[in-house]
Amino acid sequence: MTILLFDDPLIRPRLLPFTFTRPVAALRCGILTIAEKWQLRLKSEQVGYLTEAYLQAKFPAGNTQGPALIINGAVCPDDLLVQQVQSLQPGEALFDEKMLVAAHLSDASQVAELIQDGFQRTRDVAEPVMAIKEVWHLFLRNGAEIRRDFDLLTKGRQSAPVGDAHTIVYAPENIFIEEGVKIRAAILNAEDGPIYLGKNSQVHEGAIIKGPLALCEGSHINAGAKMRGDNTVGPFSKVGGEVGNSILLGYSNKGHDGYLGNSVIGEWCNLGADTNTSNLKNNYAPVKIWSHSAGRFVNTGQQFCGLMMGDHSKCGINTMFNTGTVVGVGANIFGAGFPRTFIPSFSWGGSAGFETFRLPKVAEVAERVMARRHLAYDATEQTIMSHVFEATAKDRVWDRAAPAAPQAGGVEL
Repeated sequence: MTILLFDDPLIRPRLLPFTFTRPVAALRCGILTIAEKWQLRLKSEQVGYLTEAYLQAKFPAGNTQGPALIINGAVCPDDLLVQQVQSLQPGEALFDEKMLVAAHLSDASQVAELIQDGFQRTRDVAEPVMAIKEVWHLFLRNGAEIRRDFDLLTKGRQSAPVGDAHTIVYAPENIFIEEGVKIRAAILNAEDGPIYLGKNSQVHEGAIIKGPLALCEGSHINAGAKMRGDNTVGPFSKVGGEVGNSILLGYSNKGHDGYLGNSVIGEWCNLGADTNTSNLKNNYAPVKIWSHSAGRFVNTGQQFCGLMMGDHSKCGINTMFNTGTVVGVGANIFGAGFPRTFIPSFSWGGSAGFETFRLPKVAEVAERVMARRHLAYDATEQTIMSHVFEATAKDRVWDRAAPAAPQAGGVEL
């Protein structure tokens, strides 16, 4: 049966800037993306996405004819929820209070009409679901999702050995090592949560790792890094310095010293050497962050909240981010002092002010960066970025008065 993961129209805008460039279900929380969680649990060869039209070329829906399970892309599955979804009968929908969780459709081509008009037969979930409804939910729920994904991925399988006499291991039963992993003179402490080291990943000399931690395929934890728990390093990323309760979605680098805490970093991002994030206000008050959907700062209700950085954004060395900073897509930040706590997409500058980072210059950087991972900044990627550029024009308030073309500047890539 076809599996279609849909963007809930009430949730997707609250997950910007990350959902500017991907469907909700393509977000990573734990070891896997939400889509990968459903795909594995439902034993499906592939899943499709019901998302914004400009994202569909990169994230296709696939087969939308015939019977299908449609599933809310913000919902993270567990065994009980999967059983309920699989037991749905044609024409039946599953709700968590007013939120549509899943439905079994006889004809997937009618999905829009059914969601709009309602379902004749509905059921309630057996217990409240875990849904990613706000950007800070990603790091808040990361530790729990690492544990769930670890059990899902490792059940009935044998871990590869540590294979290094100089590495110190605590609670080895909570550590799983995929093939091709290289570890040298590190400390792995899985007493408080599992450690998952993905295929061909590397842990370098002197790294201190505390679980829960997910190091995804092809990624590196650099020499001397301090990973403090509840961290996910997405595929083909590099991380150094001190990191706590944070997620790098993939293809991003924080290669040097500096602190990253209670933060989410998109794909194709780079944090220059000694970049630091504040995740706690001096008065210990709840953190407010910019909401793209509300068009204002909103209260997270969280005492700890760091940096939310969208795809293809970069910052230069010694950048200091204040508590609860939101950076959009394709921004380039540099210079002394604290930049503002909301940096719109395609911004160029820092605390002294911003100009617009024009698309041709953005493309130059993206082409170089993606080529390092043997990937192309192709027409599909360019179309997505062009759409986001236009959609976020209203946020770049300086353009309304005196637009200016940025000059070449220095960020560490």
